[in-house]
Amino acid sequence: MKLQILILPFLLLLAVAAVHAHNITRILAEHPDFSTFNHYLTTTHLAAEINRRRTITVCAVDNSAMNDLLSHHYPLPTVKNILSLHIFADYFGSKKLHQITKGSTTTSSLFQATGEAAGTSGYVNITDMKGGKVGFTPVDSDADLPMATFVKSIEELPYNISVIQISSILTSPEAEAPVAAPTDLNLTSLLAKQGCKSFSDLLTAEGAADAFAQSVEGGLSIFCPSDAALKSFAPSYKNLTAAGKTSLLLYHAVPEYNSLGMLRSSNGLVNTLATEGAKKFDFTVQNDGDDVKLETKVVTATIKGTLIDEDPLAVYKIDRVLLPKELFKAAPAAKSSAGDEAEAPGPAGDDDVPADENSNSGGWRDVGGGGIVAFGVALILGVLLV
Repeated sequence: MKLQILILPFLLLLAVAAVHAHNITRILAEHPDFSTFNHYLTTTHLAAEINRRRTITVCAVDNSAMNDLLSHHYPLPTVKNILSLHIFADYFGSKKLHQITKGSTTTSSLFQATGEAAGTSGYVNITDMKGGKVGFTPVDSDADLPMATFVKSIEELPYNISVIQISSILTSPEAEAPVAAPTDLNLTSLLAKQGCKSFSDLLTAEGAADAFAQSVEGGLSIFCPSDAALKSFAPSYKNLTAAGKTSLLLYHAVPEYNSLGMLRSSNGLVNTLATEGAKKFDFTVQNDGDDVKLETKVVTATIKGTLIDEDPLAVYKIDRVLLPKELFKAAPAAKSSAGDEAEAPGPAGDDDVPADENSNSGGWRDVGGGGIVAFGVALILGVLLV
């Protein structure tokens, strides 16, 4: 009895993990009629976004419908926006589609959820029509009739993922709007308009903006501290040497493209633009549930939003300034006995970094669901062997 009581919770954890796991690429690989749609989900990095979400609906179209889309010769970022309209941030199996309350509902697509769409663009109307048909139309579309209809269910794992076939491509003027190529973007202007004006101003003032711009074509991921984070960090920043300021700014960029899904699935050390010889200037990417954290051994920052994600450029907003161990003291290992956060790290020989924005909250960190499941497997095996 004791053995059963010990094992049961971990078996339940394993079952939950197994239910959540889905891979859209593998699902569609079993259906050759959707090979083109499947290919572009991978090419646009939408597949990784689908796989990381716990609840999702994918409206797949067959190769013939994809050929109609590709005949317009849209650039890849535009194709990504259009395909994002086919991915709903909710579960709609075939049964639910035919039982929609009052016959119609509106759902958010990834085009809306990722912040690419403005206003109501990115929402899709779903209508349960007469004769058992179900229609789909983007909210900002001019179409009088449904733009596409439900054809069949491909695979359903209630209530995690539903993959259904619809008759034709969903699109809208907003999704088809021209998208500037990442290499043509004015990075400092983009950052300034998206809540990172202070960081943008520092890049310009220190001459680091050119290094960022020159790295985009080969792939670049930028982690931009919010204006609030930089405001409280300003006193310590002023105490850095000119070379230290440049290194700090370059430390906020990784010379390779990483979508949010890639960051979540590829934890580990990454080099930065500041890396030079023995001066590693690296930090660790670590997912914590749905959050992505950047750990520098001095502070831990969390990604709070995506400014742009168009291969080869990704720009994310973070809640703290990243402090490299090459320039700043390592964070204390634990909180004080009074329960308050320990004194924040500062530049080597300096203790001016404000505690509210750049202090580490302690040495302990939850290992997340994956760690719990792994521990459960190990414990079960150990008990069975005994």
